[in-house]
Amino acid sequence: MIILITGASHTGKTVLAQKLLEKFKYPYLSIDHLKMGLIRSGNTKLTPTSNDSDLTSYLWPIVRDMIKTAVENKQNLIVEGCYIPFDWQKDFDSEYLENIKYFCLVMSEEYIRNHFADIKKYANTIENRLDDEWCTMESVLGDNAEMLDLAQKYNVNYILIEDKYEINIDL
Repeated sequence: MIILITGASHTGKTVLAQKLLEKFKYPYLSIDHLKMGLIRSGNTKLTPTSNDSDLTSYLWPIVRDMIKTAVENKQNLIVEGCYIPFDWQKDFDSEYLENIKYFCLVMSEEYIRNHFADIKKYANTIENRLDDEWCTMESVLGDNAEMLDLAQKYNVNYILIEDKYEINIDL
């Protein structure tokens, strides 16, 4: 089983991946770690601040083929990151799709406004963010609104976080 977890920054993708690793014992791949490895090794001219669409165009073919390999080898894998395109399904035949579950995490405007201090507080739960000053209420509101629009446009599975942050995924 492959589990794809995407969403805007600060929605808890890495925390959810860690919880699923602990619950199901599936390894997980952080696309951010892959991105930084490729950037630091000089395998791309992209930078950590490159446009998200450029990063997605570069990273997704690599991640897509890692997913195909895992399915073909009957391996479980959790893949988390914001560089999963909303039309991801077009890249897989049905025998792959039946082995993939997709979740997009989106925080509602009300949740963000009521819990922004908590969002900032828990930003370093799994990873130590070295530069998180760009994270403002306005940026989080904008990113989540865009994610919700795209999730609805592409009719993908999304989890809307509205009242309290509680995500339970059963396979």
